[in-house]
Amino acid sequence: MRRFLVVASAFGVLLLAACAPEETQPDAGPGEGSPAADRCATENLPLLSPGQLTVGTDNPAFPPWFEGGTPEGSPWEINDPATGEGFESAVAYAVAERMGFTPDQVVWVEIPFNQSFRPGPKDFDFDINQISFVPERDEAVDFSDSYYDVNQALVAVQGTPIADATSVAELQGYTLGAPVGTTSFDYIETNIQPTEDPAVYDTLNDAVRALKNGQVDGIVVDLPTAFFITAVQIPRGVIVGQFPTVGAQEYFGMVFAEGNPLVECVNQALDELKADGTLQAIQQEWLADKADAPVLQ
Repeated sequence: MRRFLVVASAFGVLLLAACAPEETQPDAGPGEGSPAADRCATENLPLLSPGQLTVGTDNPAFPPWFEGGTPEGSPWEINDPATGEGFESAVAYAVAERMGFTPDQVVWVEIPFNQSFRPGPKDFDFDINQISFVPERDEAVDFSDSYYDVNQALVAVQGTPIADATSVAELQGYTLGAPVGTTSFDYIETNIQPTEDPAVYDTLNDAVRALKNGQVDGIVVDLPTAFFITAVQIPRGVIVGQFPTVGAQEYFGMVFAEGNPLVECVNQALDELKADGTLQAIQQEWLADKADAPVLQ
């Protein structure tokens, strides 16, 4: 009888163990060991060239987006992006560092603005060049999250009638210009709607030259660029004002080939830079004195 009780007791223990619920393991989050973390490990990144982060931007590389000048023999005009100075250069290197790259693993390539968001294969991992997100562009390429929220602004020459304008309605009788394919040009056509056909230029330099020569009354550009134009390119240039946001906030995003999984990893790096204040500190260093102007109502 004693032997039977022992066997029965042992059988009961086994039965209870079999019926007990399995211990639930917590789901892996986005931290170390998660699928997202594995995909974004430096050695797993889908790069154009192994071990190298290839970053595109336009040439010339204008302030305040790029600073530091050009070393002897550099193919870049005005500024060499590899200096790490200027807002976009600093952002690119901060993102690269969060993704596990050293500065000498970042290689810059010249990509004209209008080519950056055309359909097809890309000669860069991402392009950073004051490229605003717009749905039409997003159909051909992929964008990162915002690294800078931007407003458009109007630049004119001191002493001209348009320089005294205080509202958008006052601009409708003037001839305005902007570079082709930009949200600046779209803003003129969609929101200002001048009675004179706006002038369109191949490059920002062409638009600035037209303003200096009196071929247009004013040019529309993003606000930080307006500060550079009035400080350096047109000594008598003035910022008439910045335009109010119409609809969704305009923002600059990095551009990738359509379907590039690297977007996820860059966004992860941007999230970290925003969370710890690094992105704000970079903006404060390079754009703090270039983000304030009266609003044209």
